[in-house]
Amino acid sequence: MIKKLEDFVEDLAVTEVTPNVCNQYAYAVEENIIRRNNLLIYLNQMYKLKPWTIFVGEAPGYRGCRSTGVPFTSEHLLMNNIEGLDLFGKAAGYRLASAGDRLVKEATATIIWETLLKNNLLVLAWNAFPFHPYKEGVERSNRTPSRQELILGEKPLLKMIEIFNIKNVVAVGRKAEESLNKLNITNYRVRHPAQGGKKEFVKGIVEIRDRLE
Repeated sequence: MIKKLEDFVEDLAVTEVTPNVCNQYAYAVEENIIRRNNLLIYLNQMYKLKPWTIFVGEAPGYRGCRSTGVPFTSEHLLMNNIEGLDLFGKAAGYRLASAGDRLVKEATATIIWETLLKNNLLVLAWNAFPFHPYKEGVERSNRTPSRQELILGEKPLLKMIEIFNIKNVVAVGRKAEESLNKLNITNYRVRHPAQGGKKEFVKGIVEIRDRLE
């Protein structure tokens, strides 16, 4: 299985992306070695934990997975974990690809993991488009992935579901839901926690928890 996960990360690294997209795993940037290693650590951890549920977001943000290589994380979360989560942190082998004066936090990642922890939900985190789309000329920005980009993300998304033998699929936001519906994958949808959506997101997670119990 380790070989399957290594091959998966390798496929991401050699994927040619569309304009105004950063492949945070590509070989062209030396720092991406760390991001690839971080992702592989995460996937190996999750395979041992055997989650039955996958949370599918839209795409990596520049303050999150674009920096760390791990979906739904930030530098601060990756290095410090959340009390009670016992998943991330230096002790697990995670490293920063680049070190600034302060560890960057990302609100969405914090909300998601705190809510999952509170509701005792074990999930695999992934994105409909696994690379970072940004506005033209502004790499430190986020934008919605295009239809072409979402199509590019279908193969790795399906591969994640296959490798981990996923039973339940949750779309975090409408774009993720659109991708999953296009692939005829039955899914639950929750409101994305960004832009004032935290309350609805938390409510949606509680409802999903009750359905899955």
